[in-house]
Amino acid sequence: MFNESMVKRGTERSVIRELFEYGNARKAELGEEAVCDFSIGNPSVPPPPEFAAALREVTERGEHGYSSAAGLPEVRAAVAEYFRTAFGIPMSASLVYMTCGAAASLVILFSAALREGDEVLVPAPYFPEYAVFLEQAGAKLVPVPTKDFRLDLSALRAAVTDRTRAVLINSPNNPTGVVYTAEELRGLARLLEEEDRKKADPILLISDEPYREIVYGAPSVCPMTVYPDTVVLYSFSKSLSLAGERIGYIAVSPACKDAATLFDAVCGAGRYHGYICAPVTFQRAAAACLGRSADVSVYRANRDLLMGALSDMGYSFAPAEGAFYLFMKALEEDDEAFSERAKSLGLLLVPSKSFGCRGYVRVSYCVPREVIERSLPLFRALMAAYRA
Repeated sequence: MFNESMVKRGTERSVIRELFEYGNARKAELGEEAVCDFSIGNPSVPPPPEFAAALREVTERGEHGYSSAAGLPEVRAAVAEYFRTAFGIPMSASLVYMTCGAAASLVILFSAALREGDEVLVPAPYFPEYAVFLEQAGAKLVPVPTKDFRLDLSALRAAVTDRTRAVLINSPNNPTGVVYTAEELRGLARLLEEEDRKKADPILLISDEPYREIVYGAPSVCPMTVYPDTVVLYSFSKSLSLAGERIGYIAVSPACKDAATLFDAVCGAGRYHGYICAPVTFQRAAAACLGRSADVSVYRANRDLLMGALSDMGYSFAPAEGAFYLFMKALEEDDEAFSERAKSLGLLLVPSKSFGCRGYVRVSYCVPREVIERSLPLFRALMAAYRA
């Protein structure tokens, strides 16, 4: 009677969302201290003051109404100018499409750029919803192993086939917190250029960048500066602490082959999926804060507290160079069993199976500091249970 595939998707929520909903239910029943919820990347740091001021100004003007399907011209121009000043990319406003956040950007671009049976190489571990979004486009996610959570060019080269249409990267990375270096990206660009010479159409590099400003060392590198056939997907949800407001953009590199045609396809996919005209109030307010972020020092302090304490207890994890996640080694091979054991103590940790690898859990530390402090005895008890 109904679309069985959609029924399945609706009844089998992501593990992240399942843990998040479980945590909400426990808190409602027993109080906020019933669980230490590290399940979802829901920023606890308030937006920067500039955003509050911009939002107040926009709402006071009361300028509501639909924008062009691709977004307000002045907002698209502001994003293009940001690419010019921040990265030296001669971006055109005509190649910027405002979206309802990162998920919409992914769905739109996959539908625009991919054809039935195309393969997309994705370094693992990766954000689980990539597989769902690619499936709706008729494409296939091909997981590619990483080396110590960094790009493994040999593995990527071995994974390229005649059906490879794109490589999808995410830096700073969810779930590992790894930030790809300029050297890594230049190596990836050289690999893709070598493979492009064997193909009629170049391999597209898709860069998913919702954590761009949340870094604890060198700034993130824009892949457009090293590889021409690049599309950047961005969300303001994490950088400006606007989770739930759903505002972002797609930016097609002006050096991309047939860039204008690809952008037309983006517009068509936006129409096809009903993503016509991102929220205009948040288009205007976010455009006033391009390149800014919430107080990243809070996340750094949370990271340092958690890493220091867990390391002292005997836990290990991937390098946490950006975003707000620790990818922690589970204390047994079965990460789902480990997550369940942690859950029984009140710790909500996301098992790594859903991220395309095994033996780890993701710990989202964008929580109030008191949650981390309250969690430390529970992590200690979890370690003691495995050592007993």
